[in-house]
Amino acid sequence: MKREDLVNYLDGLLQPAKFRDYCPNGLQVEGRNEVSHIVTGVTASQALLDAAVNRGADTVLVHHGYFWKGEDGRVTGIRKARLKTLLAHDVNLLAYHLPLDAHPEMGNNAQLAAQLGWVADGRFGEQDIAWIGHPGTLDCGSWRVSDLVAQLKNLLGRDPMLIGDPEQRVSRVAWCSGGAQGYFEQAIALGVDVYVSGEISEQTVHLARESGVAYLACGHHATERFGAQALAKHLAAQFDVRCEFVDIDNPV
Repeated sequence: MKREDLVNYLDGLLQPAKFRDYCPNGLQVEGRNEVSHIVTGVTASQALLDAAVNRGADTVLVHHGYFWKGEDGRVTGIRKARLKTLLAHDVNLLAYHLPLDAHPEMGNNAQLAAQLGWVADGRFGEQDIAWIGHPGTLDCGSWRVSDLVAQLKNLLGRDPMLIGDPEQRVSRVAWCSGGAQGYFEQAIALGVDVYVSGEISEQTVHLARESGVAYLACGHHATERFGAQALAKHLAAQFDVRCEFVDIDNPV
């Protein structure tokens, strides 16, 4: 397919114009006009670019791209090396940040819920990025925080950091992938029993202890793999292109 057609399709699907974001969404680095092999991933790190080149990909599609607000814009060091790899191999780079968090089907938060069997019934936070709902069974009162910990550990392959009582009963859950600890106070005000995100800050610990609402920090990268995976499957099904998700390990 043509690069322009891919960009237009993704812009229509993910609706980046609706978001006030911290980076440009869509095509960030222009490569080949013809697209036949797409590698998706969480972050456009050098390791992901090298993996894409080694696989013969012509396009890289990620959640975390380049050109973030407030960053030094000079093309030196790591930034030079990354751009050199893309330009030398004529590889396109596309990135969708908040649009891929928020999408109701393929977004990181929608996919996290789908993988866990959680049911969303509302949104909150800036631009309705964060989700709220319940664990997904009729007998929600039987769930405990420890059950959610076990679910997340099994799905993500890592031990979540829990601040709170593992025996606390759970009927209402809020979640937002990545670095969304800033929405914790809003989640508390909405009456949830536990809030799940990727990262945690120093003040988050005190909020959890003093509010009695449990906090689960599960990893920024770990909680944001599912949107890129879903996009890979979706594009492969929609178009005559090879599309694969490549996971670059990240302990954070």
